[in-house]
Parts: sequence; structure tokens; C-alpha cells
Amino acid sequence: MLRRSGIYLLESAWGRIGPVCGAGLHTSGAPTAAQAAAAAESASTDGVTGTLDGLRKRLAQGPDLGDFITGADLADAQYSVEAPSWKERKRKPDWMKRSVPGGEKYTQIKSKLRELKLHTVCEEARCPNVGECWGGGDGHTATATIMLMGDTCTRGCRFCAVKTSRAPPPLDADEPENVSRAIAAWGLDYVVLTSVDRDDLPDGGAAHIAKTVQLLKEKTGGKLLVEALVPDFQGDRQSVGLVAASGLDVFAHNVETVPRLQSAVRDRRANWAQSIGVLRAAKEEGVRVTKTSLMLGCGEAAEEVLEAMRLLREAGVDVVTLGQYMRPTKKHMAVSEFVTPAAFEAYERAAREMGFAYVASGAMVRSSYRAGELYLKNMLSGGGGGAAAAAASSSSSSSGGGVAAAAATAGV
Repeated sequence: MLRRSGIYLLESAWGRIGPVCGAGLHTSGAPTAAQAAAAAESASTDGVTGTLDGLRKRLAQGPDLGDFITGADLADAQYSVEAPSWKERKRKPDWMKRSVPGGEKYTQIKSKLRELKLHTVCEEARCPNVGECWGGGDGHTATATIMLMGDTCTRGCRFCAVKTSRAPPPLDADEPENVSRAIAAWGLDYVVLTSVDRDDLPDGGAAHIAKTVQLLKEKTGGKLLVEALVPDFQGDRQSVGLVAASGLDVFAHNVETVPRLQSAVRDRRANWAQSIGVLRAAKEEGVRVTKTSLMLGCGEAAEEVLEAMRLLREAGVDVVTLGQYMRPTKKHMAVSEFVTPAAFEAYERAAREMGFAYVASGAMVRSSYRAGELYLKNMLSGGGGGAAAAAASSSSSSSGGGVAAAAATAGV
């Protein structure tokens, strides 16, 4: 079905996962009979078009992937290349290579963050894009994503380089005030906050995150758009509701990988049902935009990725990012394969066809890496430039870099 030398999309395999709207992987101009029937049904559906219930109904009644996927899109393209061993790690595909971090802006941001005693996921997770984001390359604003609740996580996911401990240091009670004051002084219009997991706290840190968001909104007169990438709070609905009611604009929580690989990739306290339940609950609590991310190259099959995206869309998730997993150290989970830019493009088309408001799909895309800042700003502000921004970001993601999350600048 799926081989490293190429992609073989067998209709029998696609049929096993049930009805999914995956037309983005079909390049023929003429619709199949199943497509036409689905379109007619959708057009005749009264009172549900444009609603989440309507979306779920259309997904459930939609054609099978077997009707769409014949391999036309990727039959002649390589799906992935074999990942080298740790000793051979320098032998990466060209699209996975990044320059060594440096430059004036990079140095200024690093110095400013040290001065303010702020943690960033960029450093703690050893993000490969830190040089580009902090350096403000290609005419972009220099950016960094602020990490709340310290630099030590209570969980030990097999892909993550953030420090772990069963008993991390106590929360800094002054952090919400310090972070909000610093960010407000930078004059931003969009910021991303993220955090470690804090299972040692009764609410998982929900009140701490909510207070930070509230202070950010107060200090900027409500003009600052805030995206928060949050933990699963062990599935606690009250904690999710507390963050959802904080005034944030984008509620993000990462499912990380497909359902089958959850226990192999994530900490034992995390799972698919819990994470998708958090995203669904946030939507039900009134959050306008929900967002999540999938890592590829962990051993997943193509149909599993499409099925995961279908389930996410069915849960009301608005934004999805897909990127290549990169092993931070030899102690971490090995990379199964490097997915090619062509395959990332195909996933992006499929996700758009499913109805996601924004999709970023590329090898170097990360959930907190320029996450469609222009698109999301226009979307949240009711502007009309979202489509153009999405198109522009799509063209950049095809080269492997992609566009993902807007983040906090360090005032440079």
C-alpha cells in the first residue's frame, strides 16, 4: 500500500476507512458519479449548509476515497525518502536543510528574552526554524513564541525535547503580569502563547493561561489577537471552558499524530479521544477558531492522515497544520521517513477540500511557525484578505517551508 520508493494508493485500502471528502488528491476535471451525487445531495440539503451539523452530514454522505484516489496525483511522484540513522543524520533531503541561526535580529531577540526571563518553545523544543523566525528572514517580522508555566513539562512525549519532571518548579505568580506587560509594549497585533503540560496542578494551569490572556487583552485595549496553544488539561471540561472564556481568539491544541500511533508517539496520559474532545469542547464553549497540528514521518499511512483530518474537521476544527517530524536527539523517537513536498501539497489540497478554513502543509511547518498570521488576522477581523493570504502561504509551503503560526516579536 505505502512504500518508501513511492506511493501506491490502492482503492481497496482507501475503502476501508469509510467516506471521506478527499477530492483534493484527484486531478481529473470530470467528476465521478459519486461526486456528482454528493454534490446534488449537498445542494438540495435545506437548512444545514454552512453549519457544523451540515458539514458532518455531508462528510457522512460523501463519496468514498476510492472514488477519488487512483494515484493520479502522486503515481509518478515520490511520497517519501528513507530517513538516515542518527549517525548519518547529516544526510537529509535538500528540502529539510536549514541554515545555522545567527544575525543581528536573532541576537537581539535572544538577549531581550533573557533579560525578561521569558521562555520560548523555539529554544526549548529545538525548533529547526528558530534562525528564520528570530532572524526575520524573507522580509518577515522577527518572531518568537512565548512558553508559559516554566520550561519543564510533566509529560515525556517521545518526540519532544522540552525538559520533563514529575515535580516541576512552582508557577511564577508574576508571569502573567510580566508577559502581558512585555508583549503589550512590543506593539504587536497578533501573538501566540504556548505552554508545557502541568499535570501537577489541579486545573492543569488553565487559570494561569486564562489570566495571561485576559491581561494581554486589557493592556492592549482588546486590539491584540491572541492564539494560545494549550495542553489537554487531562480532558477536564471546566479547565477548557476557563481558557475558552479568557478572551483568546484562536484555541489551539495539537493531536500530534494519527489515532493508531498515539501511544507510540505521545506520553501515556495523552490520547486521541482526549485531545479531539478538548478541541470539540472549545468549539462548543464558543471559541471562534480552533486549530491543531499533525506530524508526519512517524510511521503513519497516507489513508490514516486523511482519516485523521476528516475526524478533526467533523469535530469543528478550523485550522490544521502538517509538518515533518524531526528527531531532536538520539534519545528521541526515530524518524520513520521524510515525506516529500509533493505529498505535503496533496495533503493540503485534500484538507482544503474537507473545508478547513486554513491549511499549512510543508516539511518545515510547525504549529507555532508563522501560523497563517495574515490569513487568521483577516479572518478574525472580518477582512477579505484571507483567501489571498492562504494562496500566498500555500505557494511557500510547497517548497517545504510552509507558513504556520504568527508569534510574539521581541521588539525588533
